[in-house]
Amino acid sequence: MKPENKFDTYVLPFHQIDRSMSVAVGGKGANLGELSGISGIQVPEGFCITTGAYQKITGNNRELNGLLDELMLLKATERGEISELSARIREVIERIPIAEDIADEIEHYLRKYGEKDAYAVRSSATAEDLPTASFAGQQDTYLNITGKETILRHVSRCWASLFTDRAVTYRIQNAFDHRKVLLSVVVQKMVFPQAAGIMFTADPVSSNRKILSIDAGFGLGEAMVSGLVSADNYKVSDGTITARKISAKKLAIYALKDGGTKEQALEPDMQSRQALTDEQILQLGRLGRQIEAHFGQPQDIEWCLADDTFYIVQSRPITTLFPIPRADDEENHVYVSVGHYQMMTDAMKPLGLSFWLLTTRAHMRTAGGRLFIDISKMLASPAGRKQLMDTLGKADPFIKDALTTVMEREDFIKPVDDAPGNKAMPPAGSQAPIENDPAIAAGLTRRYETSLEALKLNIRAKSGTDLFDFILENLEEFKKIQSDPQNYLAIMAGIDASAWINEKMNEWLGEKNAADTLAQSVPGNITSEMGLALLDVADVIRPYPEVTRYLQQVKDEHFLDELPKFKGGKEARDAIFTYLNKYGMRCVGEIDITKTRWSEKPTVLIPMILSNIKNFEPGAGKRRFEQGEREAMEKEQDLLGRLKRLLEGEEKARETKQKIGLIRNFMGYREYPKYGMINRYFVYKQALLKEAEWLVQAGVVQEKEDIFYLTFEEFREAVRSGKPDEQLISKRKEEFILFEKLHAPRVITSDGEVIAGRYKPEHLPAGAIAGQAVSTGVIEGRARVILNMEEADLEDGDILVTAFTDPSWTPLFVSIKGLVTEVGGLMTHGAVIAREYGLPAVVGVENATRLIKDGQRIRVNGTDGYVEIL
Repeated sequence: MKPENKFDTYVLPFHQIDRSMSVAVGGKGANLGELSGISGIQVPEGFCITTGAYQKITGNNRELNGLLDELMLLKATERGEISELSARIREVIERIPIAEDIADEIEHYLRKYGEKDAYAVRSSATAEDLPTASFAGQQDTYLNITGKETILRHVSRCWASLFTDRAVTYRIQNAFDHRKVLLSVVVQKMVFPQAAGIMFTADPVSSNRKILSIDAGFGLGEAMVSGLVSADNYKVSDGTITARKISAKKLAIYALKDGGTKEQALEPDMQSRQALTDEQILQLGRLGRQIEAHFGQPQDIEWCLADDTFYIVQSRPITTLFPIPRADDEENHVYVSVGHYQMMTDAMKPLGLSFWLLTTRAHMRTAGGRLFIDISKMLASPAGRKQLMDTLGKADPFIKDALTTVMEREDFIKPVDDAPGNKAMPPAGSQAPIENDPAIAAGLTRRYETSLEALKLNIRAKSGTDLFDFILENLEEFKKIQSDPQNYLAIMAGIDASAWINEKMNEWLGEKNAADTLAQSVPGNITSEMGLALLDVADVIRPYPEVTRYLQQVKDEHFLDELPKFKGGKEARDAIFTYLNKYGMRCVGEIDITKTRWSEKPTVLIPMILSNIKNFEPGAGKRRFEQGEREAMEKEQDLLGRLKRLLEGEEKARETKQKIGLIRNFMGYREYPKYGMINRYFVYKQALLKEAEWLVQAGVVQEKEDIFYLTFEEFREAVRSGKPDEQLISKRKEEFILFEKLHAPRVITSDGEVIAGRYKPEHLPAGAIAGQAVSTGVIEGRARVILNMEEADLEDGDILVTAFTDPSWTPLFVSIKGLVTEVGGLMTHGAVIAREYGLPAVVGVENATRLIKDGQRIRVNGTDGYVEIL
């Protein structure tokens, strides 16, 4: 029977606690209370000293509050200051005497459960074991504590452990307020186990929800947690043990009857014995599935075995699993990440996700703030599978390898006969070839421009739900432009011609990646022009040192209004405005409509402009383009001349010249459809934000950015009804914080299994890091590891190392000599622009931003696909 008011007392026994009470007893305490109420689950008896007790002890302490004020000002990087201040705070908390009424309540429960028995005294913070942040191991636990006074002393130590260095740093990194995180203390009867360990109800390595993973060792689990011994590991699936690894367990930690613990060497015959019998493994697995079903999500469970009974001493959600895209049936499914192809693996907000789904005709699913395509039907069809492997293999070899792994499991995707719905896309060459005429790309570009101008004109008069209906109608018009067969043929013409050139020049002349040089400075590439245009902006500003000095200290987004005060400021402002009028709708992660655009935050461009002023001479943009043109022309003449000397050389040269024409006429257009879409997104966004401003003025939402956490339809309904779901917005904000921390998988199955592909090019030198060669050449230089474009500080000749690049990164490409990314493929934007600028590039380099340190000298081999740290 729970008390009428949960907060009337400073101590609550487990049977009066459930998971709704984390404010009073923290995450760990709430979960223990919930566990103790599950039929058939054994939880050692105990009680929680509530957060109310912690507040009473610490709330009015002037010395403590002064130190907390100082702590609020520190950053996570200030480790020395954090350590010193945290130690002083812990000392103050441990000195505060426990109030008599609190001590009396604790004593009452100690008498009830056994005053002379041993207890575990464990911290339970209010920001702990949450669905969005585990905080695991941040506060202290004390085992086998006996006697009232000793227990009270360890309660004070637990309170103080809210301010260990690691806990304070973790809170700063995760933006938790030190004052708002409170601590409860769990006091739980000790169990003296013959074995103990951890059970994950989803495999922590593969994330497969059908595989349960158990770590087990003799004695207390502390030996495993502290790394003193390796645990046994057992895998269980569908009530069957599918794998086991028996480790040599040379010692165990046991609890002493009089308090404390001791390490004990194990007898030789015990060292290689299973810590649990097969029957016990399956019994524990059943308990794990029961607990998982009760909590409704995969769990990380601490257990121990004493007198042949399993006791559960903790269960928390596994916060590192990537959510599974939703399926409409019980069949097996395979999902491929859209973000890895679009060079945007960050989490997207709900409005961004729903907008992309409205923009595309492809059948997609969302999970973890990312987009996925369900390719199960295509994999089931022999023709669809071959096409998919060819297409995705060129785009990303890691995805191809992962899908090969899936298909090797013959029972996972059931094969079907080829049928119309099962093919990925029209096979290359199945449509009439496009005419080799530059006017075609120019005409398609004009169609985008005309449609955009009409949109800008017509959207001005729209508001309320009419605006949403207009956008849906307008998106249908845009999709017609995108899906025009000639648009597809124009995009593929340059890609197919490049593949043909690379294959034939290697076969006929022994030359690798010849198309890379032929693609330099192709006309009409809106993305590469964007990088060169920023060099022109630098040319305008360079003659005016006063403007340069002003830009070096700008932080305010309204800096453009101040520019005319300086000599040359008007010219500088006009040049930046001209640039923003053409490219200001771009930004990092631009496929998410909610992302801040350059026009909304023009300070993003300042570091790049200043870098161009410093690193280049006037006219560099024009010279660079002309140099690329010249190198492409010379490469064409060289190839044709060598081909003509071969057997049937005239025919080979004629065919090659025709393919080179396709590269020069159409490769630049490949970037335009994305530019056209992002242009449109910005027009829609500006109109939608005006609607959001009305909602703010009407008091319907607190800030206009709240609408980013609603889908397009939910936003429309909020405008119609004037009543958005504030709880939903709040929940979505919390989810987004979690999604941002998750690493998006390239391939995930309906079992939740993340299948990581492997890729290794031929002739990889010892110690080299493998990747995919996407732009030919070899370059050495200083590695600049940059995760945020706004922090880019590049010198001429640096090599950019980053997670991924979308078109917004292009202005940085003019300052670098090579490119290394973790994500990418042969035809992704970074690879296309690298080839056009003549930059050696390697993409798909797993963990490049961790393996390569900023400032290291590296060699990038863009011909064979690897990076060497020199």
